[in-house]
Amino acid sequence: MGIRKGLMAALLMGSALLVGCAHSPQQLNVQPQVQVPLNPVASRQPVVVVVQDTRPSKVLGTRGGIYPESSNITINEQSIGLIRQQVEGAVRQLGFSVVPEGTPNANRLTVSLAELRYQSPKDGAYVTQADISAAFVAEARSSSQQYQGRYGASAQHRFGYAPNQATNTRLVTEVMNDALTRVFKDPAIVQILQR
Repeated sequence: MGIRKGLMAALLMGSALLVGCAHSPQQLNVQPQVQVPLNPVASRQPVVVVVQDTRPSKVLGTRGGIYPESSNITINEQSIGLIRQQVEGAVRQLGFSVVPEGTPNANRLTVSLAELRYQSPKDGAYVTQADISAAFVAEARSSSQQYQGRYGASAQHRFGYAPNQATNTRLVTEVMNDALTRVFKDPAIVQILQR
């Protein structure tokens, strides 16, 4: 009886260790923001704003662990709407008037979430590092000119433990903040929209 109980206890401890190394998927509620003050330079010129998600995959990456395929990281579907609010707010701060699609003589700003990645080491049961990157592609278009730029940011973080959902949300949001802010630091975007 004693051997059987000892064997059961060892099996339970072993399976608890394995479960501890497996990570569940996370859906991050990111809320990226434009993080620079914007000076009003425009004269209420009308601008149509389009924000879209053009990433080839909605999965940022995995949390790693012994079963990485079951620990995908994604962002909440409402994130694109929140990015749109930020873009529209930044366009208004610059002095433009955001107008609906089809408005005559309106210029156009299209901002696409082109890349969002979260890479953790594939080997080992514990997440010790995460490489996070984000990129937006912005296209400003007037009746006579067009300009397109790609604005990226990245960060590398090291951990002694697998980061929880709140930590990953904060880290991914910070990288997205940086990339989105770079769109509005580009003077060429504003120049095209002013024409």
